Amino acid sequence: MKQAFILCLTLAVNTSAAQSSWTMQQCMQYAVEHNHEVKRAELQLDNYKATKKGAIGNFLPMLSASIGAQYNFGRAIDPETNGYTDVSTFYNGYTLQASLPVFDGFSRIHALQAAKASTMMGLSTLRQMQNQTALNVMQAYTNVAYYAGLVKMADEKVRETELLLRQTRLFEEVGRKSSADVAQVEAQKAEADYELTRQQNLYASAMLELKKEMALSDDMEIKIDCSELTDSSDNSSAATAAAITPLPAFHSELEAVRYQMQASRHEWRQARAALYPTLSLSAGLNTTYYHTLHSAAGQAFHTQFKNNMGEYVGATLTIPLFNRLQTITNIRRAKNNYRIACENYEQKQLELVKLSREAWQDWQGYLKQTEQMTRKVEADSLAYQLTKRQFEEGLSTAIDLRTSSAQLMNSKATLLQCRLMTIVKEQLVRYYRGETIWSSERREEFTPAIPSRE
Repeated sequence: MKQAFILCLTLAVNTSAAQSSWTMQQCMQYAVEHNHEVKRAELQLDNYKATKKGAIGNFLPMLSASIGAQYNFGRAIDPETNGYTDVSTFYNGYTLQASLPVFDGFSRIHALQAAKASTMMGLSTLRQMQNQTALNVMQAYTNVAYYAGLVKMADEKVRETELLLRQTRLFEEVGRKSSADVAQVEAQKAEADYELTRQQNLYASAMLELKKEMALSDDMEIKIDCSELTDSSDNSSAATAAAITPLPAFHSELEAVRYQMQASRHEWRQARAALYPTLSLSAGLNTTYYHTLHSAAGQAFHTQFKNNMGEYVGATLTIPLFNRLQTITNIRRAKNNYRIACENYEQKQLELVKLSREAWQDWQGYLKQTEQMTRKVEADSLAYQLTKRQFEEGLSTAIDLRTSSAQLMNSKATLLQCRLMTIVKEQLVRYYRGETIWSSERREEFTPAIPSRE
């Protein structure tokens, strides 16, 4: 029954996914929720949170209890007389101890600060992995939309050439076209069939890539809704472009490197704390029970447990003198790690500024190219209609018609590519500005403090 329920549920999910059309946002959302890299980043973030909780626990006192039992055979010390004896005895001890570090060179404080920074770094890394997964899905989705558009164009071309071929054959029967014209149109029909098959294969490959990015099985059939991409208004994109600056804000990659720098700085200070003396307090209770074997004499257990009870308090001051240069080595290594983190932060900042400006410039370029290609498609379409009319009247050859048709197809394909790349570059600009592109809900913005060099 359980296997049947799982099978029915799987079929229902696959049927629902196959019947409904997936938008780009739905594909990105699904991929972010099921991507393996994102799940590993979530588990790593949970490890950082556990480390932070352990750093908080270091401020609490440590409490321990122990119970020991010992059999003595041969020469031993008698606890009653404090003298030597050779009688076999049984010894039982109980201890309850508590200790609290008072001063450790602020090592625990810096460990807690480093754990907090590592937790924020893990959160930024998780956001980075989510956004990167969404970007990969967006690129794969636009490739599918592009090849779907080319398949549609190729299919329209096949139907158009079929109609043209029938018309040319009729013209041949009435003597208006020659057999050479019919052969040239048949070649155009074969070329259109070949192009349709090629675009269908490219579309299937792009769909497999999209399924891989979404962590879907290859045998699962899905439909995508490309209308939101191919029917988008260019004017709205141009208006949006004027309101967005190319400079990045608080990007997840930059945040991750910044928090890594903060964690390295506190780890450096934690290593320097080993140069200071440490002071700790301790307190405890202990009691014992003693019995001579093969002897009925001796006090009862509860009597010895009460009478042998002892309490103690103590303070321990530890002064580091020489530990074979381990402290100096650890400080040097931690300082170098902090400097490396600072260099990584500055490099990442410059890199994001460059990538953001490039994405913004590409976006502006594709907006202009889309506008230009729209006018070119209109002109090529008019030229093709005129050439087709001239071919029907015998004023042009089939080669002229083929050239005009190929030019129109290339213009339409280029226009579709420009429109899709405009959407991709717009999302890249938003991504480099720190916006979440895979969900309509924007994440809560925060401005962390930038640590300074020491």
